[in-house]
Amino acid sequence: MPADKAEPRAFTVGDGPAIHGEAAGEGTPVVLCHGLTATRSSVVHGSRALERAGHAVVTYDARGHGESDPARGGGSYGYPELVDDLEAVVESQVGEGHFLLGGHSMGAHTAIAYALRHPERLAGLIAIGPSYPGSAAGKESLGYWDGLAGALEREGVEGFVTYIDRHQQIDLRWRDSVLRFTRERMLRHRHLDAIVEALRQVPRSKPFEGLGDLESIEVPTLVVASHDAADPGHPYEVAVGYAERIPRARLIGEEPGESPLAWQGGKLSRAIAAFAAGS
Repeated sequence: MPADKAEPRAFTVGDGPAIHGEAAGEGTPVVLCHGLTATRSSVVHGSRALERAGHAVVTYDARGHGESDPARGGGSYGYPELVDDLEAVVESQVGEGHFLLGGHSMGAHTAIAYALRHPERLAGLIAIGPSYPGSAAGKESLGYWDGLAGALEREGVEGFVTYIDRHQQIDLRWRDSVLRFTRERMLRHRHLDAIVEALRQVPRSKPFEGLGDLESIEVPTLVVASHDAADPGHPYEVAVGYAERIPRARLIGEEPGESPLAWQGGKLSRAIAAFAAGS
C-alpha cells in the first residue's frame, strides 16, 4: 500500500454541524460509526488490519462527539440527524458504488437506520453490540441515562466515570479496564456540553420502529455480540435477536470469560475483513 494511502487523511463534511473524520487505505470502502460518548477511534481501537486487508476505512466523530461540532441552535442528536450526517460522510468519502457499513452500539443503530433508508447502497452491514431492543426506552433506562448526563454536567469526566462505576454493576474482572477506557474516551471530547445533550436525547430516539423492520434488510450482515458479564450495557440477547431477525445475518462473539470481541480491535478488524471477503 502506498505510504500516502496508509496514513489517515483528515476530512470535514456537513451543512449543519461540521463533522470531522479520517480515511485511510484503498480498496472496498468500510465506513465505521462509533457509539454514544465514544469517538471514531473507538470502533476498531486503532487497528489498521482492515487497511492491510485491502479496504479504504472511513471513520468520523458523530455530531457533538470528539472533534465534531455540536448540533446548531438547539438541533437534535437523534437518529434521523445521525443518519443525515452519515449520508454526508458517505457522499464525500465513498461517492457512488457499494460499500460496507458498520458501527458499535449507537453506531450500529445508525448503520441499520441507514441500511433501511438506502438498501441499494450496501455490500454488507456490521452491527457490533446493538442495544436498542426495538421499543421505546422505559422509565428505568431513561433514568440511568439522565443520571449519567447530570453527573457529567455537574462533575465533569470524573463524575461521569464514578456514576458508571456505581450503577453499571461491572464484573470485578473487568472493572479497572472499563473505567480506564471510559475515562480515556471522555477526555477526547471537545464539547462535553454536547455529550450531555446527546446522553439525554439519543436514548429517547428510535433508530427504527421495531425489530420487525430488520426482516427487510437483505444484505449480508455480521452481528457481533458481547457476553453480559463484561459488557452489560450491550445485552447478548439483544444481539441474538438482531441476528435472528435479519435474514442473512451471522452472529459471532468471544468465548465465555474472554474479553469482549468488541474491545479487541485487531481481532474484530480481522473478523470484519473475513466477513467482507465472503459477503
